[in-house]
This record gives sequence, C-alpha cells and structure tokens, in this order.
Amino acid sequence: MGKKIQLLDCTLRDGCYIVDSKFGDPLIKGLLKRLYAAGVEIIECGWLKNDPHKEDSAFFHVPDDLIPYLPDDPKNGRLLCLMIDWDRYDLSHLPPCSGRGADAIRMVFPHGRSTEAIALSRKIIESGYKLFFQAANTLSYSNEELIRLAGEVNRSGAEALSIVDTFGAMYPADLERIFQMLDQKLDPEIKLGFHSHNNQQLSFALSIRFAELGAKSKRCVIIDSSLSGLGRGAGNATTELVSSYLNRIGSAHYDMNEILDAIDTYIDPLKADFSWGYNTSYFISGYYCCHVNNIAYLKKNHRTLSKDMRLIIESLSPADRLQYKYDNLEKKYLDYSDRTVDDEAARNILKDKFANHKILLLAPGKTLSSCREQIDDFIKKEKPLVIGINSIPEHYSCDWLFFSKPLRYQYAREKYPEKFARTPKIMTSNIKISGEADEYIVNYNLLVKLGWIFFDDSMIMFLRLLEKLESQEVYLAGFDGFSLTENFNYADPFLQGELDRQKRETLNSDIASMLQDVVREAGNRLKLKFLTPSIYT
Repeated sequence: MGKKIQLLDCTLRDGCYIVDSKFGDPLIKGLLKRLYAAGVEIIECGWLKNDPHKEDSAFFHVPDDLIPYLPDDPKNGRLLCLMIDWDRYDLSHLPPCSGRGADAIRMVFPHGRSTEAIALSRKIIESGYKLFFQAANTLSYSNEELIRLAGEVNRSGAEALSIVDTFGAMYPADLERIFQMLDQKLDPEIKLGFHSHNNQQLSFALSIRFAELGAKSKRCVIIDSSLSGLGRGAGNATTELVSSYLNRIGSAHYDMNEILDAIDTYIDPLKADFSWGYNTSYFISGYYCCHVNNIAYLKKNHRTLSKDMRLIIESLSPADRLQYKYDNLEKKYLDYSDRTVDDEAARNILKDKFANHKILLLAPGKTLSSCREQIDDFIKKEKPLVIGINSIPEHYSCDWLFFSKPLRYQYAREKYPEKFARTPKIMTSNIKISGEADEYIVNYNLLVKLGWIFFDDSMIMFLRLLEKLESQEVYLAGFDGFSLTENFNYADPFLQGELDRQKRETLNSDIASMLQDVVREAGNRLKLKFLTPSIYT
C-alpha cells in the first residue's frame, strides 16, 4: 500500500483562483522542482479545461500539456494529478495516459450530483488514469448519503475519495462523523483524503485530527495542503505546517528546506499583488456555511463591515448561501442598505446652506498632500465651502463632512474626535437613519445608480447630491484615480483597503464612466473643475 499518510500539495491548482491560473512558466517549473525535491507524494498541478493550454497558465487542455514544466528527475513513485469540474470538462478531449504527464485526474462534484459525476468518470479509468473524487461540501451529506456515496465509489474503480470542507465550516466532531462513516463503508484499498479551508482557523487542527483518525484505520489517507495556504478565500491547510507535523510524528521525511525555499522564492512575491488567508469576513463564510464568492463580492465591491456582512449573509436562505448569485446578493445588499428616511427637510436645509457658494470637494487621494500649497491658495483666495468626502483630511479645515461608508464614518470619528465633533456632517441612510445635532441624513438609494460594479463610489454619490441641491460651481481635489503601478493611492494609508491591480483597473473604469453619466445628466447645471491632477479629467 505504500505510506500510510500521504501529502497532496494543491498549490498550483487551488492557487489558480488567486492568480487566474497565470502563475508564469518559471514559477510552475520552479515550484514543481521544489516539491519533487521535498519528497511530496502527490502534486496537483492545475486544472484541465476545454480551451487550449496557454503559456504561463496552470490551466491545461490535456494531461501531457504538463510535460514541458516537469523536472528532469524521474517521478520515483510520485503521482501528478490535474483536476476537472465534473460538468465543465469535455472528457472526449482526454487522450490515453502516456505516463509522461499527469497520472491521475481528480474530479470534483457538488452535493447531490455524485451519481451523474461518477457515471461520467468511467472515461477517465478507461483512458488509463488513476481516478480521484472530491465530494464538495461533504458536511452537507447525511449518514445515509455517505453510505450511498461510498457504495458508488466502491463500484467506480476510483483510487481515492476526499472529504471536502468547502466552506471551512467543519468542527472536529463533524470530521469524525464523516470519516468514520466512510471508513466503515469504503473498500479498504480506496484511499480517503481530506481537503480543508481555513475559514475558522481550523485547517491545521482538522488535518492533525484526520491524520490521527487515519493512523487508526487500515487504509491509506491523504491530506491536502498548499504552500502558505495559497487558495481561494481563507485558503487551505499549509504545506509547511502539515509536512513538519508528519515529520515530527515519524510518518514522513519531507525536506523542509525545499518547502521553505519554495515559499520564499515563489509564494511570498505573490503577496505584493494578491491576498488570501483567514480574516473575519471568511469566518462569516464558515459560520454560515456560505460560498466564499459571496463574501468576496461584498468585501471587494462594497467594503462591507463584518457585522453588516453577517446580517446580509444571514438574510440569505441556506440554499442561496451555497451558491453565488450576484444579482440576488446585490438585492440583499441594497435592501439592507436602504433604510428609507424622509430626507426632504434635510435636503432643503442643505440646498439653502450651499446656495451661492463655490464648493471644494476633498477626496482622500495622495494629491491632497502633494498639492497642498495649491489647494491652500485656492481656499484662501476663493473661500469655497470645503467638504471632506468619506474622510477627514489631516491638514485641512472642512466646513462639512460627507460619509456614505460605515467603516469610513467610524474611522474618522475615532481618529479625529475633535474635528469630527465640531464639523457638520452629511451621511447616507445606510449609516444611520436619524441624525444628531449638525447631522443631515439623505437616502442612500437616492444617490446610487446600478449598472457598474462599484456603483457606490462616495464622490460620485455626493456629486449626484450636489446636482439635486442645484449647486453649480464645484471643484475637485484628491480625486486622483488609482495607480496601476503602485498600491498606495490614499493620503491616509489606512483607507487603502485590499486593492489588487485588477480591482484598481475596474475602479478607474467604473468611476470614469459614472462621472460621465453625472455630467451628462446634469447638463450645464453642474460645472466641475479639477483642482489637482486626476486620471478622470
């Protein structure tokens, strides 16, 4: 049977979600060489897709597309595998196994689709490949369903079946229930694997428990992991932790120097442009057994506060939480944000206070610092009403503050308590529905317009408000746009958030388009002038 506990490194496969498969040829080759040298038994090298393979990608069309990336060293018993989504790869593309590329195919299927997937999988074995199954969201299986699944896998000719904690929702008792049921019902020569996600910081602990359960079983078991936990959302159990643990208990002799060198050389540089791993948002995904894409959507598009995210996810039905229907999620977000208030009186007061004034809007871009002398001269000469947009600018005295993001509102209140207390504030109804002294609440939905991913940009929302207040002469400063060559775009670094290059590109495109929409709708009524450099001019 070989080793009792085997390690499967899925860095190149699960990492595809983070880098859109575009690792680059040097990384793919270098990582495989390091994992070979480290002694990892099973290496998952990427995905099989219907499209032709392209350079630099871990999406392959056929298993032998992998050959140019492999080290010159012989496999020496290592198993190389590729994954397919059960209904997204046309198995008619699959050639007979040559023995030179991938040796095994891992097929993942959702809860409720095992019978269909296993029927399709016959082609894999007929073509000479070892067959591995991934039962996504195994936590959803009842004991009766686990028994049925084991029977189907027994008849399939598969090499292995993996328990998958898709949403990072398992606790040790859940893993034990599933392991014991499958261990009893699977044929003893079929390996049992475990693929975890770290939403509740339990991946390593669960991997240890799985190894303990496997040590008591008669079958071989497989633990999935990735270098630095690289993977979608909260990521996976980390290869460095799992391998060092298996070394410590005497089940393996992995070369930790090779593993650590692989991380230093190939994984750490990815952190400059990509993010993954545990945070409180992904804890919410695990707690509610919710697909991580829902969390990523709310976090990326709206910077939703954790407590608000929790309530939005809680409002989804259990079935909807398992999917990622963004239209439905957007509706839930808007429903949650739309705390409708009667804002007519507030808008009339603001209209009167803004009348016959030039307006200077201070967005939080870096030019607030680099162009400070120019802005100060303008304020001294023109005496405009100065309004801070979603922030309190450190070196300026504002006449008004506008907030449309709860996180920015809380941060400003805590960092600059005196400025915050003495400055009149305008805020949208998603923050609060009743104002204190010198607080004016306007309806959130009055200022947003759908049709863009980042439809709730604060500057665009305030420009829409100014148009409704019949303001005419408006100057913009700090409304810089987002640099594609550096990740620091704010005068206050805390306001940066997680902005990878793709998000910065989309933000620039959406804001430019929305600004054109504002100008088009306002016609000649609203005259906008940029006081500082901006990509939106």
